[in-house]
Amino acid sequence: MSRLLLLSIRFHDGRYHGEGDWPPAPARLFQALVAGASRGAALEEESRAALKWLEGLEPPTIVVPVARKGQSYQNYVPNNDLDRFGGDRRKVGKIRTDKPIRPHIFDVGRPLLFIWRLVNHVQDETHAQTVFKIADRLYQLGRGVDMAWAWAELLNTDEVETRLTEHGGIMYRPSTGSKGKALLCPQAGSLASLERRFTAGRSRFTRIQQGRKTQVTFSQVPKARFAKVMYNAQPQHFLFELRTLTSDESFVSWPPTRVAELVTAIRDKATERLKEALPEEAGKIDRVFIGRGATEADKAARMRILALPSIGHTHADHAIRRVLVEIPPNCPLRPDDVVWAFSGLETTDPTAGETLWNLVRSEDRGMLSHYHIGDGEQDGFRVWRTVTPAALPVMRPGHGTTGAQRAASERKTAHAVMQALRHAEVSERVESICVQREPFDRNGTRAEAFAVPRRFAATGLHHVEISFARAVHGPLVVGNGRYLGLGLMAPKKDATHDVLVFSIMSETSISTVDTAPLLHAVRRALMALASEDSRGRVPRLFSGHEPDGAPASSGRHEHVFLTADDTDGDGRIDRLIVTAPWVCDRTIQGSRRDRMDFDGVVTDLSTIRAGRLGVIVLGPASDLTAGDPLVGPARVWESRAPYRPTRHAGRGKDMEAATAHDVIAECRRRGLPRPQVEVLEIKAGLNGGNPTARIRLRFAVAVKGPLLLGRDSHKGGGLFGIARP
Repeated sequence: MSRLLLLSIRFHDGRYHGEGDWPPAPARLFQALVAGASRGAALEEESRAALKWLEGLEPPTIVVPVARKGQSYQNYVPNNDLDRFGGDRRKVGKIRTDKPIRPHIFDVGRPLLFIWRLVNHVQDETHAQTVFKIADRLYQLGRGVDMAWAWAELLNTDEVETRLTEHGGIMYRPSTGSKGKALLCPQAGSLASLERRFTAGRSRFTRIQQGRKTQVTFSQVPKARFAKVMYNAQPQHFLFELRTLTSDESFVSWPPTRVAELVTAIRDKATERLKEALPEEAGKIDRVFIGRGATEADKAARMRILALPSIGHTHADHAIRRVLVEIPPNCPLRPDDVVWAFSGLETTDPTAGETLWNLVRSEDRGMLSHYHIGDGEQDGFRVWRTVTPAALPVMRPGHGTTGAQRAASERKTAHAVMQALRHAEVSERVESICVQREPFDRNGTRAEAFAVPRRFAATGLHHVEISFARAVHGPLVVGNGRYLGLGLMAPKKDATHDVLVFSIMSETSISTVDTAPLLHAVRRALMALASEDSRGRVPRLFSGHEPDGAPASSGRHEHVFLTADDTDGDGRIDRLIVTAPWVCDRTIQGSRRDRMDFDGVVTDLSTIRAGRLGVIVLGPASDLTAGDPLVGPARVWESRAPYRPTRHAGRGKDMEAATAHDVIAECRRRGLPRPQVEVLEIKAGLNGGNPTARIRLRFAVAVKGPLLLGRDSHKGGGLFGIARP
């Protein structure tokens, strides 16, 4: 049976003032153990060996009591900058800085638990015995006011499971994905880095004598070495179905426009039922179920009922047949008590005396996938649309309003959506917001039909589409009615970026002459990012090569196109553009996996190490908007970067005619209409090699860009923009 090292920590007060992390990160605990084990500036060899062993274990599982954020306040303390005033302590008042403090408050009777799994029982248990002694010396965890003590135990798996059941706290498990809360954990070398930091900190101030004056210089101490690990403590979801009490127990189809009525009825009945069973918890139940008497700190602990309209198919009718109960990890009520309160609930028609619906537990998770609920480590989605309209504190303008008034109303509505996302604790950057009365789904219902008298006015309900810069995970519910079934959103699963543009933030300007080395560095950066996401293998989408290293031989353009653009014609590169291959070659269709890979990898691009050009910092990725000179649509396009033919015309041939013919053939291969080609300028290649040309293209219909054509199109050549009149 597996052996586990359980380290329990109890605080003197039920408050934790550590900044930036709850639960306390394993790295913070490791530093507290090092501080407790030290005797002055030295560590005993036995303690050092045990701590080196501990840093080599897998990240621990963490269990903490339910906590809420306390009142925030400002503390004003001296900043470590007295050397600006020559070290004169009388001027310490001039360097005071504000230090925000907001403690986490929890039940002092419940300890924090850190659980490590042992590998080599004999050797591990020897070091674990030393950790027992080190844990006894721990005296604080967090800030100086967070006095604490600890004790360690070696237990079997069954004994630990019993402890966890008795504890009833929130469990955080280390995760291999990108979803969750990032906590610092010790790794091999952490102890040595702490010792180097301590030694350097003792001599960070150096006195230099310059004549009669003594100058004090400050040296930054090296940072401690810790690994960032994602920890998951996800809400629990329990699915119920609306069923009849007849022998066939068929689904009950509840009208989606009466969603608030349904959620209110379920909530009130479950509240009444649980309060009858647990009368001593009545106040807590009201706060968790209804929000009655709840403060700002209680919001994160509130249970939520999500009535799920049936979606996911062209003919889905949006009727409500399922209800999802979401219990947050820090809910003060036991999850099994909450589930019991909902199980088997019935509602009857007071006039006819017959049952309208009955809540039945369900394990069928098919409908949840349409709302991206419970998908674990799967990627999220960028574009989300409301299924039930969001209630926003902005009223739609009526008939007869001017264009300026309508534009002002739309700006207020967009601002209200941003505030709704903030209240829903969604911090991802928003690229665009679309607000309308009409539903986004063909079988949806207009927003005003969901109005609730004296609660949600028809003019305050809006269907919303939100495009995020990066993928967001569900469930996503926004607006003032998010606890009553309104504002439920579903992802648009086929929405990804196809063209991304980056502004250059570095102060050093880059000449267009350096386009080739710059784009070469960009491709290497993308390949490195793709390698991290694909466990060391670089997809053909970014490398242009087969898995065996050979050049891609399909004859189609299946890897990304890179462009450096000079927008104002001053000879300096202003922006970088990364384009998916299915945009420039319209004969191919990118798979969903390719689209997700392109979206995920390219949006992570932030810096480029370009050799002699230095480190180039990029602005956040954004879409090329319609009307951009590279996007169009337009009928007439003109070269912004020289076009290089895909094939050499041959000696003695008319270069202009051969180049025009090559352009027409290239457009045909790319799935573009046949253009009229005008060669504006042409230059022969070195030693009679392949020429380069400036070209104007005239299409019979408006064509949408970006247009990248020719032999060098993957490397920034053959770029076309809308022709200037």
